[in-house]
Amino acid sequence: MKTPNPSLVRAAARNNAEWCAAMSRSHGVEGGFTEQAWAAPDRTPRYYPDAVTLVPGADPAALSERIDTTAPGASVKDSFADLDLTAAGFKVLFEAQWIHRPASGPAASPEPADSPKLVWNVAGDPDALRDWALAWDDGNGDADLFRPELLDDPATFVLTGRSADGRVAAGAVASRGDRVVGISNVFARDGDPEAAWADVSHAVHAFFPALPVVGYEQGDDLAAAMRHGFEPIGPLRIWTHPGRD
Repeated sequence: MKTPNPSLVRAAARNNAEWCAAMSRSHGVEGGFTEQAWAAPDRTPRYYPDAVTLVPGADPAALSERIDTTAPGASVKDSFADLDLTAAGFKVLFEAQWIHRPASGPAASPEPADSPKLVWNVAGDPDALRDWALAWDDGNGDADLFRPELLDDPATFVLTGRSADGRVAAGAVASRGDRVVGISNVFARDGDPEAAWADVSHAVHAFFPALPVVGYEQGDDLAAAMRHGFEPIGPLRIWTHPGRD
């Protein structure tokens, strides 16, 4: 694994915070940026953090004061894995790796000749977004996370890969910034991380050929991303709070 790259991690963290802010706005939750972190005073959508640090060494006390820890489930994305939030009542939920693929690098490994070709576009209306969300969710009950208001954000691109029969077979969210494009929610309909990253890596390169790509992953998705042109650039840590009695 390569030595962490603080400059790239800062870019990835900022991009991810902007995506979390956009997702939160689509649910009517307004957060705010400071030099150290983005944070929302009200609870963010499920799976999305209440705060994202933007620089190393953020002030833990100031960070915890900006979010609501009354009800269970408040979370902080510790982008540099350098905070200790235990004194504020937080526990580590999981750790992951920021990933990066340079714009000048290969789009991904070659597509297998016998793989089905997908037609890629950007979801541009509520019906297309709903189709994407249902495919991403795969029956888990979270498709309503992706609301039509998300389509109003000019930096958010819901990438949709459809098979020959018109079904959504793969997808991801791309968050375009000034320096990088972030990808998240990468999936393939069959649940195979290898297929998901193979398809999405080619699609992101086609849509954003001039921008480096960043994101974060763990486990099988991290391994699959690395096989398709990405490299780990630094650790992150997610903290969660049990709430107050």
